[in-house]
Amino acid sequence: MQNVIGKIVKGKIDRPLGSRHPRHPDMIYPINYGYVEGVIAGDGAEQDVYVFGTDRPIETFEGKVIAIYHRFNDVEDKWIVSLDGTDYSDEEILRMIHFQEQYFDGELVR
Repeated sequence: MQNVIGKIVKGKIDRPLGSRHPRHPDMIYPINYGYVEGVIAGDGAEQDVYVFGTDRPIETFEGKVIAIYHRFNDVEDKWIVSLDGTDYSDEEILRMIHFQEQYFDGELVR
């Protein structure tokens, strides 16, 4: 899992900042959320990512994996990607992903 930290990845945003979760419309994304093209995760779909480094909705991204949110009670981890390589603090990351990760048990891995 940790061997991906520091790698540059790119992909698409399917839930841009400000959008609603498709099955839970009360959940609004305060951060861009998408996937890494060509990397298959534990759930059989492309690897999900939270994208840091912009305060506007985007469609695609390329950035550095700075952390992983490892879910204990799910089959897929979430990668934390920084568009400009900024190394956000654990507290900043956990605060920004709390809207969705509050429903899972997990830890931030560096």
